[in-house]
Amino acid sequence: MNLAVKHDVTALLSQRGGAVPRYTSYPTAPHFEAGLGPAMQAELCAALDETDPVSVYLHVPFCDRLCWFCGCNTKHTLKYEPVRTYVDALLDEIAGFGKSLGFRPRAGQVHFGGGSPSILSAGDMGRIGAALREAFVVGPQTEISVEIDPSDVTEETLRGLGDLGVTRASVGVQDFDPLVQRAINRPQTFEQTRDVIAAMRAAGVGSVNIDALYGLPLQTRPRLMRTIDQVVSLDPDRIALFGYAHVPWVKKHQKMIKDEHLPDMHERFQQALAAGAALAEAGYDTIGIDHFAKPGDGLAVAARSGHLRRNFQGYTTDRCHALIPFGASSIGAFEGGYVQNIVATGQYQEAVRSGRSAAAKGYRMTADDRIRAHMIERLMCDFRISFDDLEARFGDAAEPYVNEAVALAEADADFVCGADPDGFFVPDTARPFTRLVAARFDAHLKGSDFRYSKAV
Repeated sequence: MNLAVKHDVTALLSQRGGAVPRYTSYPTAPHFEAGLGPAMQAELCAALDETDPVSVYLHVPFCDRLCWFCGCNTKHTLKYEPVRTYVDALLDEIAGFGKSLGFRPRAGQVHFGGGSPSILSAGDMGRIGAALREAFVVGPQTEISVEIDPSDVTEETLRGLGDLGVTRASVGVQDFDPLVQRAINRPQTFEQTRDVIAAMRAAGVGSVNIDALYGLPLQTRPRLMRTIDQVVSLDPDRIALFGYAHVPWVKKHQKMIKDEHLPDMHERFQQALAAGAALAEAGYDTIGIDHFAKPGDGLAVAARSGHLRRNFQGYTTDRCHALIPFGASSIGAFEGGYVQNIVATGQYQEAVRSGRSAAAKGYRMTADDRIRAHMIERLMCDFRISFDDLEARFGDAAEPYVNEAVALAEADADFVCGADPDGFFVPDTARPFTRLVAARFDAHLKGSDFRYSKAV
């Protein structure tokens, strides 16, 4: 993809300081309000319909090694006892939710994130699985996905994943180059990763995703391309190719990464283009701005049919209207807004033990938020906002937003957006800049002093 013909890459990547939200939600988490969590949790539960499936997210905020690149809410532990104590609180939270709701919703998708959920013992995986089946209807149709650190996986782990009924494993790779791995404190050989993936497939895990990163310290295009070749050789169903988010002002451990070891803006951009082109050449469909999937995978099918969605886990096939959160820092969503649990693990456990709500922050959606959230999601998923769709969903209220989109397209001097009778769109050549285009519809971004990660 030659972007130099129309685009001043330097100017574009400098817009808004080169940093904007990833738009896995709108409004984004920095705009959630402290103290609103319990009320929003009650509203979320009240809005649930017994006939509608829900999604479930469980956060496991522990790792047995601290990777310096990590932006997750997690903590390092070399002992299992804190994990077991945390699981006790997680079980209490799940049970409390089930009792307060009074019926068992059908679980469409269940996702374990972290941290490293693969740190869990087989016994604790079994305990969590039993609690979920007590509070939800979990059946053959339920997709259960778990984030995996290959260094955690043992025979016991494989038994636990089988007992849990895991259907999809998301394997963290980041980069296979030893020099890059030392720079991010993530030693992990290709052979170890290959063997773990083979073992999970043999244990019945039907689908495997791999996460890789560009923009890492000491990473060069040749090093990244070797990693991409190795990732492709593992034959994953999906690949997420994220840009490393260097936010040491939020994640203090990232200060272990030297600024002078990070690729500059142009090198980072070229890494993203080169890796994306290689994955497309290998036969993967490009999904949104940073995912790739085999043409027959559900994510690729959803993208082609216009049913691709985006939530806190990134691009997804999840079409449920509600996401139920469990665990410290986890975020839930429903049509009325968002709710986030207490971030600090100890405070979360104390709240659950004492019978208080684990929810801390929340956000109640306005009519303006709902329309902008839909527009931004469609841009991130389809690179287009259909005016007919807006009017069908929102009626006369859509008109000023259509006018706003047209005005933005007419004023664009960067060749990153346009409008036609059918809608507003991002041209193919400008897709790497989609987050910057989406930010133009973000009514909360102006005046916000929160510092986001790089846009590309």
